[in-house]
Amino acid sequence: MSSAAVPQSAPSGLKKAISRPIRDPRLDFFRGMAMLIIFIAHVPGNDWKRFIPARFGTSDAAEMFVFCSGFAAAIAFGGSFGRAGFWIGTARVASRIFTLYIAHIMLFFSVAILTYTVTTGLETEKNYVVGLALNRFFDDPGPQLLGLFTLTYVPNYFDIMPMYMGVLAMMPLVMLLQRIHTAVAAGACITLYLLQWNLQWDLPAAPWNPDIVWFFNPFGWQLLFFTGFFLSRGWIKPPPITPLFVSIAIAILIFSFFMGNWTVRNDIPIAFDVYQTIKPYVIGKTDHGLLRYLHFMAVAYLAVAVLKGREEILYARIFDPVRKVGQQALATFLFSMFISRVAGMLLDYLGKDKLSLLIVNLAGMASVIAVAYLVAWFKAEPWRRKSSGSADTVTATDAARRGPGVSPAVAE
Repeated sequence: MSSAAVPQSAPSGLKKAISRPIRDPRLDFFRGMAMLIIFIAHVPGNDWKRFIPARFGTSDAAEMFVFCSGFAAAIAFGGSFGRAGFWIGTARVASRIFTLYIAHIMLFFSVAILTYTVTTGLETEKNYVVGLALNRFFDDPGPQLLGLFTLTYVPNYFDIMPMYMGVLAMMPLVMLLQRIHTAVAAGACITLYLLQWNLQWDLPAAPWNPDIVWFFNPFGWQLLFFTGFFLSRGWIKPPPITPLFVSIAIAILIFSFFMGNWTVRNDIPIAFDVYQTIKPYVIGKTDHGLLRYLHFMAVAYLAVAVLKGREEILYARIFDPVRKVGQQALATFLFSMFISRVAGMLLDYLGKDKLSLLIVNLAGMASVIAVAYLVAWFKAEPWRRKSSGSADTVTATDAARRGPGVSPAVAE
């Protein structure tokens, strides 16, 4: 990253604002793509799911979301530990976890109210409450409410945010271990990843059944998160772009194509037998199987190789909406999870013909993009602008008020 050139005559506050590091367009673009794919993937009965990346390999948009979140967390929070000390840095992480916790609770109630209202208030043949497995919540809300607020009741549809909170909670310990040596911190992440397989470390997700666990185990997914975190902090270096590494990455993609969620594996008896044997340990999603990790890292490596020296193309106007979604990742994620349920209900009403699928999917993605622009507008606090003041004065005031550091959007 490089800093923008600042005129010597510019106000000091403006110099501070402009001299901040330029945002990496790759981070915003791929986070934005992940949010749009997550919307498509969560629309019930959506035939467009057949064409998302998860159908062509062992990793999906969840890996993209977690890796980019780790990369962004290093930018947004990692510097706090160096500037303000360990305890202030930990407090900032705790503040973010609390924000995510409130967002998780609100998402649950928003979707629960939607499904209950449509199921009971409209004449529909589908029971959306049962379809989302929320019937236990409405039949016996007491234990489920306690479980919801203690994160021991985590229905599958609402599982990404708790995992993200759990991984963020590990950040202070990783920062502390890295003070000893980067290898110590990396070794701790790898060891935790291996131990959760051997010791069956899981977190309960259903008060009525201790065998039901979080669908996304933070002890497994932390390895991918902290890979992005370490790369962003510069603690580890990415492999160079060479023909050998490109060939290895392509080979991993081809192998994953046969092992992933694709019917071709069922047509090859040997591949199918191998798949059944190694599935829980290699491509399982709950504990984040090793091939899922390798597949995503291969995809990320090839994406970097393709864009190397061409990153500026992501600043093209056609990509502005996608990058804007990535800049407001938390808001767009929450909205996409809600609007995907609405989209599924619309498809039930309209039918699932090609035209209906086109209209509902495009309208849904457009609404996610609109929310991103709306949230960005609110974050810009336009009501603070002086009607006759210069833009430089406003920018300097905002810069002084916010203080040095990265844009709040990065923390999303």
